Amino acid sequence: MIDLIVFSVGENRYALNIENVQRIIQAEELTNIPNAHEYIDGMMSYEDKVIKVVNFRKLIDMPTYNNELDSLFTSLKIAHKDWVEALEIALKDGSDFTKTFNPHACGLGKWIDSFTSYDDTVTAILNELIEYHKRLHRTGEVAYNLRTTDKEEALRIFKVDIKNIYEHTMGALNTFTSDLNIVVNSLQKFIIYDKGEKVFAIKVDTIEDIAHTKEDSFINSSDEHNMNEFLELDGVLDLDNVLINVIKTVRLPS
Repeated sequence: MIDLIVFSVGENRYALNIENVQRIIQAEELTNIPNAHEYIDGMMSYEDKVIKVVNFRKLIDMPTYNNELDSLFTSLKIAHKDWVEALEIALKDGSDFTKTFNPHACGLGKWIDSFTSYDDTVTAILNELIEYHKRLHRTGEVAYNLRTTDKEEALRIFKVDIKNIYEHTMGALNTFTSDLNIVVNSLQKFIIYDKGEKVFAIKVDTIEDIAHTKEDSFINSSDEHNMNEFLELDGVLDLDNVLINVIKTVRLPS
C-alpha cells in the first residue's frame, strides 16, 4: 500500500507519493528570480534555506490562478451589470424578470459560497462583498414586487437604493481584483517536494485528501505519461469514480 497526497489544479486531480512530501504550507509572496525558467514563480525561505517554487498550472500549460480569477471576476461584474439592467426594464414596463433574486443562486453567490480564506484581509473584503451582494438581490426583489402596486416607489428604490448598493458590490469585487495576489495566496498551497535531489515547492490550487491504495491499481501506465521533461506520470487512479493522475516525478527546471 502507498499513501498519496491528492491535490486539485483547476478541474483536474493529481497525486504525489506522501514519501516525497515534506510539508504542505499556505502560499505566500515570493521573491522574484531574474531570468528564471517560465515555470518558476520565484523563491522563498524554508527551514533556513532558500528554495524555488514551481507553478504546477504552468507545468501543465494552464492559465495561472491570477488570470483565471481575473477572468472570473470580470464575467461576474458583467453578469451583475446585466442583472441590474434587466431589473430596470422589468420595473419600467412591467415585464417579467427572469433572473434570480436568490443571492446564492447567481454566479457570484455560488462562487462566494465555495470560497474559503484564512487571510484576515481577504475575509474582511469577502464579508463586505457578501453583505452588499445579499442586499442587492433582496432590495431588487422588494422593488420588483412593488412594480404593479406602486411603480413610482419601485423606480425610486431602483434609482436610489439599488444603484447605490450595486456600486458598493462592484467596489468590493474591484478590491478583490486589485488585491489578487493576496486572494490567490489565501487559496493556493505549497507542497514542499523532496525526491532525493533538490528540495523545492510546488504551487497547487487545493489539497484534497490522502488516498491509500495499491501501486498496481494504477491504470494506463506507460511512457506516454511523460507530459514534458519536468513532469512524468505513473498512471491514473480511479478513486470513487474520480480519475486522479498519479505523479511519478516532478523535476525542477534549471
